[in-house]
Order: sequence, then structure tokens, then C-alpha cells
Amino acid sequence: MNPVELIRKKREGEPLNREEIEFLISNFTRGRIPSYQFSAFLMAGFLNGFSKEETAYLTKSMLYSGKVINLNSIKGKKIDKHSTGGVGDKTSLILAPVVAAAGVNVPMISGRGLGHTGGTLDKLESIPGFTTNVTLKQYKSIIQKCGAVLAGQTKEVAPADKLIYALRDVTATVESIPLITASIMSKKLAEGIDGLVLDVKTGSGAFMKKYEDSRILAESLTSTAVAFNKNVIAFITDMNQPLGNYIGNWLEVYESIEVLQGKRAGDLLELSLYLSGAMIYLGKKADSIEDGIRVASRMIENGKAFDKFIEIVKLQKGDADFLIETKNYPHSKIHEKIYASKSGFVSSIDSFEIGMASLELGAGRMTMEDKIDPKAGIIFYPKIGDKLSRGQLIAEIFTDKKAVLNGVARKIEKAILISANKTKPVQLVKSISVHN
Repeated sequence: MNPVELIRKKREGEPLNREEIEFLISNFTRGRIPSYQFSAFLMAGFLNGFSKEETAYLTKSMLYSGKVINLNSIKGKKIDKHSTGGVGDKTSLILAPVVAAAGVNVPMISGRGLGHTGGTLDKLESIPGFTTNVTLKQYKSIIQKCGAVLAGQTKEVAPADKLIYALRDVTATVESIPLITASIMSKKLAEGIDGLVLDVKTGSGAFMKKYEDSRILAESLTSTAVAFNKNVIAFITDMNQPLGNYIGNWLEVYESIEVLQGKRAGDLLELSLYLSGAMIYLGKKADSIEDGIRVASRMIENGKAFDKFIEIVKLQKGDADFLIETKNYPHSKIHEKIYASKSGFVSSIDSFEIGMASLELGAGRMTMEDKIDPKAGIIFYPKIGDKLSRGQLIAEIFTDKKAVLNGVARKIEKAILISANKTKPVQLVKSISVHN
């Protein structure tokens, strides 16, 4: 096969077969096809699209570019969750211990922060000593011992994805839904899972701002999972406001602890229970999602979920003392409060701007070289539909960077639209589709 001919074929809108896609992926991964040719292929596919079959071929080729983890030696179902990312989305920290406490294995390979959204690995690493860099042997051992692992992508897992993603990032081909699908699913299928729960975000704080785009992505991810004989439940959930109230790495760990200890209700608990319930159902420990939600609630109420979180943290070398005595965690040098400038109802929140504000405080990376400050972040109180009074506390900011304070405060104030008319609260879960 000739790369130029395959690029030309895709440029003309013709579909590629399994052998042709495998040829392109494997030879690029091995360095036999140069970046400039593979970039041309990516752009041709971006402009002309990929069929469902081509998306499955892409996924399979990327999946088998590395090792597929075999967890057959571990008894019980292995179920994971993937979120497309949002501001304040910390559900992985909650549902992994909840679901593991319910007797379902959770082999979770997570990512770092991307743009305005936080990453599960960065949040976990705000716990002193916690290591997300585990070998495949350690990965299996931790699951065997406690039923869950929260790890980063190893070199052995889907290496083609890492190479292709880096190229997509600099060739303006990131937003292709088939390429997003292949990237996500190649990593998830490599984990050794039996089933997957998807949380596809939509709204101002999501990568997919429009519901229709989120629906198309959810369908693409679902059909690919089904093509690999995996059970899957896909949620489309709202990201028009931050999830929970805490944004920033340690702050989000703290809020997760509060949820796991049964001290906090609201949208974060609601979504965590939905996702946990779906995972418990796929893991055959409940007869329905609703039954799974009841089981998940019990794991929080009886303390087993928080105990499981402590167990996971200890096995991954984290200092669990900070989870038990959170007040001992280091504090930011600067703690400022922001108040509402007028009265009215919260009609909209620009979650993207809130996420960017947290980055400026040090909670994320503006460049690849930036070092994250785990203490930095925002406590953001309003929700859409809330009534505010002038002078009411709307946010607290934490940082060691004095120079960014004024800019961040303005950004947060501008992100909240206050009107005289009452606004309905958002519908958190927009849709659920089950393929079991």
C-alpha cells in the first residue's frame, strides 16, 4: 500500500477499509510514515468524515498498537466511566470508591487537565504522595486488593493514540468526532473492561457546546463500544454551570471527601449517584440503574465508600491522613472573597470563564511547562435559578499569585448574568441510553 494513494482516496471522500487504516496507523506509530503525510490523512478525514466502520477500524488499530490489559484473573465485572470533561467535574473521585465498595471492579485510566477543564490525575496528585504512575503489574495488583485503581496512561497502552493526539493538537483536527471516539475508546478498551458508562457533557463549560454535537459524540462512542461487544450506558449531562461548588485540585478532592462522607448534597452528589448506579447495574450488582443508585447511596450512608477511598489512596502511596484531617492541608497565601454587585436571579453562568479563572490562579496549566499549584482554585456558590442579593458572597478565590487577583475577580463577576426575571434551574441529566 502507498500512503499517498490512501491520502488521495480519503481526500476524495472514499472510505478506507480495515487493512488500509491498519497500514496507516501501524506505520505511522513505527515511524515509517512521516508526520507531514499523516497530518494530510488526518485533515482529509477531518474534512470528509469517517464512517462508523472506519471509526471502529481506527479504534482497533490504535487499541492494538500496544498492550490490551487482561484482567480475567480478577473475579467479577470490570466497569469504568469516561467523562468528556467539564469545570468542577470530580465524579471519578467519588464513583470509583462507591462502585468498588459495592463489589464492582473499577480499572480506571485517567487523563490530565485539558484547556479550561481539570484532570483526574492532577486532582489525585494533589494528595501528598499519591502516585498515578503505576506499572501494569501494580495496576492489576491494586485492583485485586481493593477493587479499583486510578492510574495514568502507561507507555504500553494505546501508544498510537498519544502520537496521533499530539499531531491533532497542532494540525487543527482535534474536534473530529470519529477521531475523538477512537482516542477515547482505544484507551478505555485497553483497560480490560467489560462495560463502560459515558458522561458526555454539553454547554458552556464543555468541549461540545451544542446539545446536538454532544448527542452525535455520545452515539459515536456508544456504537464503537457496541462494535467491540462492550455493554455501555451513555449519559448526556449539563455543563452550563460548574459541577458542585469547588474548582481546583485539592479543593475538588475536599469536596469529594465531603460527598463520600455524606456531608454534601446538590448536583455533584446527584450526578455521582446516577453514574455510580449505572456502573453498579452494568457490574451485575443491581437489577436496574435505579436499584444501582440505591446501592450507591447505601455505600455512602454506611461509610464503606469513604473507607474504600482511604484504601485506594493508601495502596497508591498517598498520605490518607490529609483525607481524615483536611484542615491540616497547606493553605494558599491569598484568600479573597467576591460579592454580588446587584440583586436579581442568576440566568446564566459562563463555565468556560470560571474554568479559565481557575487556571490563572494556578489550578491548571496555561502552557505545557506550567507547574500546577494544588491549593489554588475557586469556591463558586451560585447556581442558575438562584436569587442573589447585592453584597451576597458569590465566590472565594485561593492563590499564591497576587498579580492575577483583579483580573480573576473581573472574570468571575462577568461570568454570571443576573436578570430581574426568575430562571428555571438546569436539567442536570439530559438523556440516558442503555446498550446492555
